[in-house]
Amino acid sequence: MTSTTGVVCPHCGWPDDAEPFQVVSRHGTAEGRTVWTRCGCGSLQVRVVDGRGVRVVSRSRPAAVAQSSPASR
Repeated sequence: MTSTTGVVCPHCGWPDDAEPFQVVSRHGTAEGRTVWTRCGCGSLQVRVVDGRGVRVVSRSRPAAVAQSSPASR
């Protein structure tokens, strides 16, 4: 996928059109596709793929890193 926006992830600075990102799911729409991806930092992204290219239209904050509790150490 090639991003048409030239934008970077605001959380980690990684370019939207660069690897690594993990495809979580893909869904066909009347205009093209919606692709849910996860950035290398853990941010969940919604990408629209249509005749204009690929755009990240929404993203979450990175997933919080799970901390082990004192009882599990």
